Amino acid sequence: MALSQETYDTVKKAQIDEETGAAIYGYLAGKQKDMKNRSVFSQMSSDEATHAGVWKNITGEDLKPNRGKVLLLKILTVIMGFTFVVKLMEKDETVGQKRYERLQAELPQAAKMMEDEHVHEKELCDMLDEERLHYVGAMVLGLNDALVELTGAIAGVTFALANTRLVAMTGIITGISATLSMAASNYLAERAEGNSMALKSSAYTGAAYLVTVALLVLPYLLFPSNMYVAAFAVMIVTVLLIILFFNYYISVAKEEPFLRRFLEMAGISLSVAVISFVIGIVAKNVLGIDTL
Repeated sequence: MALSQETYDTVKKAQIDEETGAAIYGYLAGKQKDMKNRSVFSQMSSDEATHAGVWKNITGEDLKPNRGKVLLLKILTVIMGFTFVVKLMEKDETVGQKRYERLQAELPQAAKMMEDEHVHEKELCDMLDEERLHYVGAMVLGLNDALVELTGAIAGVTFALANTRLVAMTGIITGISATLSMAASNYLAERAEGNSMALKSSAYTGAAYLVTVALLVLPYLLFPSNMYVAAFAVMIVTVLLIILFFNYYISVAKEEPFLRRFLEMAGISLSVAVISFVIGIVAKNVLGIDTL
C-alpha cells in the first residue's frame, strides 16, 4: 500500500520517537538499584522498541534515536530525577497522539495498536517509585520558608545598609541560622508524628533552604559594594526563577497545576519583600542610621 508523503513523514517521526524512548528507558533501567523500578523501565524500553518495529515495517528504514534528545534527557535525569523525565516524555507522547490521529485514514490498525500500547505504558509509569517525591512536602517547606523569610530579610536591609557586602554578611548569617533552625524544627515535628524517616525529611528541608539562601545571597557577593540596587534587582529575578523552576518541576513530576502555584508563591514572596523593604527604610530613618 502506497503512503502519502505526509503519512510517511509522520510514521518516520513516530519511529524515531519510539527509538528515542527505548534508548532512554533502557538507560534508566540500568541506573536503577530498586529492582521493581528496573523491571518497569526494562518493560517500557521493550515496549518502545516494539512500537519502533511496527513503524519500521512500514517505513522500511532502520532509523536511529534522536541523540541530542537522549543526551538532554539523561542530563535532566541527573538534575530533576527520573519521574520528571518520564512525565515529560508522557507529555510529548500526548502531543504526538495528534499525529497518530492523522494516520487513521491510511493506517487504522497501526494507530489503534499504538493507542492501546500507550495506555499500557501509562499504567507502567504509575508503578514507578522515586524517593525524592516522597519528600516534596519537606522541600516545599524549606523552599517556601527560605524564599519568604530571606527575601524579606534581604529586602529589608538592602536599602538600610546600602552596601552589598554588609547585606551579604547579614544574609549568610541569617540564612545559615535559619537553615539549622528549620531543619531541626522539621526533624522534631516529624519525630513527634512517629515518622521513622524524620532525619531524611529534615535533611531535604535543610538542603532546600540552604540552596535557596546561597542563590539569593550570590548577587550581593558578585556586585561591587555600591551596586546594591542592581544586586537587589538580580535577587528578585532569582526569586522568581526559583519559584518558576520548582513549580514547573512539581507540575510535571506530580501532575499538579502550574500557574496557580507559581502565582501564589511569587505573590507571597514579593509581598513580604515589599513590606520588609518599607520597614527597613522606616527603621533606618527613625533610628538615624547612616552607613555611607
